[in-house]
Amino acid sequence: MSEARSTRPYPLRIPENLMELAEAKSHSERTDRSTALRQLMYAGAEDYVVTLLEQGRVSSGKAAELLDTTVHRVHELARARGVEIGASVEDYRRSRESTSGLLE
Repeated sequence: MSEARSTRPYPLRIPENLMELAEAKSHSERTDRSTALRQLMYAGAEDYVVTLLEQGRVSSGKAAELLDTTVHRVHELARARGVEIGASVEDYRRSRESTSGLLE
């Protein structure tokens, strides 16, 4: 993770229903609306990056970089969403079967 997150202002039109959602979130979590909007945006970013990871379009390292987190956290996010990263147990079993005669 980076020491200091780089941010920049960006003009954005936000639909009224999403503003209402952010307002509700800010009230229930006792935070300001801008923080609530950033949290909602980050949650969407997590979902999108995990989708890219599942499709093989980004590596777990790149996913961690995009989310400003660790590879371990990316694996946790994927697992929580039911996305398998890397080799499955079945892949390991097939690999072991195909190489069992080579090491004897």
